[in-house]
This record gives sequence, structure tokens and C-alpha cells, in this order.
Amino acid sequence: MSADRFRRIALDLPEVVEGAHHGTTDFRVGKRIFATLGYPDQDWGMVKLTPEQQAMVVEAEPEVFRPVPGGWGKSGSTNVRLAKVDQVTLRSALKMARNNIAVKPAKKGRAKQPI
Repeated sequence: MSADRFRRIALDLPEVVEGAHHGTTDFRVGKRIFATLGYPDQDWGMVKLTPEQQAMVVEAEPEVFRPVPGGWGKSGSTNVRLAKVDQVTLRSALKMARNNIAVKPAKKGRAKQPI
């Protein structure tokens, strides 16, 4: 998997735009980042999963996924080894990450009672 293919798959998801921070390419919905390229180096990407999702993907594909070292990893940030990931697996991980941070619609308010 190339960085360009990662980028195309991420940008295919609804409402996703590309940005940059701390010298890495990122992908976001609104202002919330769900994936990056180039961390910790050009061989890796990162997806923001829940800890439960992270445990699932790391167990299923240990050569592809690993927790990001430190506190970020404990909260679900997960490295993706670009050379090992296939398109279907990456698309699934990016969808989970995107859906985790997507802005949810506002809750409907209660109908006001007449006075």
C-alpha cells in the first residue's frame, strides 16, 4: 500500500478533507482528525480507533496494526504498516476511525408544554 493509495481511500469517505499538523498529513471531518500519514515515519499511517477496536485489529492482523507507543496508543491510536495492509483492511479501519470522530447530529429537544 502506498501513501497515495492511503490518501485516496481516506478522501473517498464522506466529508473528509486533508490537512497537516506537526509535519504529517492528516485526514479529518470538520476539525477532528481521524487518521494521519507519516507517523512515526513514512512506512506508517495512523488511525484513531477506540481501545476495543484497536485490540480487535491488533489481534486479527498483528503484522499490520500496532498501538501507537505511549498514552495515545492506550486511548486507541493505532499505527498501520503501509507495506503490509491491503485495501479492504485499510478501508475498514479508516471507516471505523472516521465514524468514531464524525460529528453526531444534535439531539432533538423536548416539545415545550403550553403554559
